[in-house]
Amino acid sequence: MDILLYLIPIAIGLGLIGLLAFLWTLKSGQYDDLDGAPHRILYDDEDDN
Repeated sequence: MDILLYLIPIAIGLGLIGLLAFLWTLKSGQYDDLDGAPHRILYDDEDDN
């Protein structure tokens, strides 16, 4: 039962790290263009020789 004194703060810390990483990706604009990449692969680049 003493292990819970270590595991609970570690779990909360990892959860906070994940939340901060998600908020950072939102702020950096990672999810702004969700439709661009699927459509971009359908078109050939003309400048590739």
